[in-house]
Amino acid sequence: MSIHSRITPSPSSPHRVAVIGGGPAGLMAAEILTRGGARVDLYDRMPSLGRKFLLAGRGGLNLTHSEPRGSFLSRYGERRKELEPLLDAFGPDDLRAWAHDLGVETFVGSSGRVFPREMKAAPLLRAWLHRLRQAGARFHVGHRWLGWEGEALRFAAPEGECLVRADAVVLALGGGSWSKFGSDGAWVSVLVGRDIPVAPLKPANCGFDVGWSAHFRERFAGQPVKPVILEYTDATGDGERRQGEFVVTETGVEGSLIYAFSSRLRDAIEATGSALIHLDLAPGWDLPRLTEEIARPRGSRSMSSHLQSRLGLKGVKTGLLRERLPAGDFADATRLAAAIKALPLRLIAARPLEEAISSAGGVSFPALDERLMVRAQPGVFCAGEMLDWEAPTGGYLLTACFASGRAAGAGVLAWLAGRD
Repeated sequence: MSIHSRITPSPSSPHRVAVIGGGPAGLMAAEILTRGGARVDLYDRMPSLGRKFLLAGRGGLNLTHSEPRGSFLSRYGERRKELEPLLDAFGPDDLRAWAHDLGVETFVGSSGRVFPREMKAAPLLRAWLHRLRQAGARFHVGHRWLGWEGEALRFAAPEGECLVRADAVVLALGGGSWSKFGSDGAWVSVLVGRDIPVAPLKPANCGFDVGWSAHFRERFAGQPVKPVILEYTDATGDGERRQGEFVVTETGVEGSLIYAFSSRLRDAIEATGSALIHLDLAPGWDLPRLTEEIARPRGSRSMSSHLQSRLGLKGVKTGLLRERLPAGDFADATRLAAAIKALPLRLIAARPLEEAISSAGGVSFPALDERLMVRAQPGVFCAGEMLDWEAPTGGYLLTACFASGRAAGAGVLAWLAGRD
């Protein structure tokens, strides 16, 4: 293919900045840059922008979360220290105000999650792209970034390969999950080739394999388990209990309750080969009362009918008991009650990165300065999911992507100003 070059404007023109990646982080960086007077060209490999953002909004776009600051920041685990200044500069309230300025009103749901009133991502994205175009940002879709050729950015474009020269670049290429929407992690080898430290990408907010019997899989795959309490204690003795729901899959389990523990479960499986969780299938029942109800005479009724009548336990929950308990435990009220309150379930593998909602790993924070500029590559900034952090679903992922995009955009402006 022929390679053509797009020439940098003359010195009297505004600084030209290339933003690579058209998700929330890249778009927010573009917004900050256009506000600061930069000439912004945004490139994305997909035919349209915000593909994964639109996917996230299919079930109702969960923009952020309304919980207190301390609890909110704790969701970022080991990366709280690095993300805290970014989120202090642009946190949940700022994100809601930003959406309001776009004409998108938000509300707090019963779980504390924040959604647009229309429960859709498309209206927000349309308004945002319109505002960016009005501000002068130029969009180039169908442009896959291939790396650098000398100091120029190299793209595979619809018209052939091209070289782009810019005064600074913001990389917001996403993680490694959902490659069909643009996040395929192909950038990792490019950065590693330039000696930029990148932690290996891993699945985050992912499901896990259990190894169901054929009978259980055929009967219950696709069914939700709710309400249920999941308890997990790691090798250090640090335990956590949380109520919610999950879904039985062909191979194991997935869903919001599983995602809340996924980083710890994934790391435990990497370290020891498996992770043991316990499920309380009867939240709200204490063990003595549960034992008493199970021990009541059941006459000619089956145990399944007895559990449904006395406890309201049926369907997939009963199926889980039969899948994991020896038959003898059903004849002993004490052992059966104990299993209902703490059913052991061993997870043997995380599902592949391609299936995960998000990814962990990415550009290491020590490789970046406080402006999110790559120390070894002046003028190159990174933002969004390609940074080495992770968070559960619930608005935390999107908020940090917005916040890091804003920080990278502001960092570019500060760096360019220091060079003038």
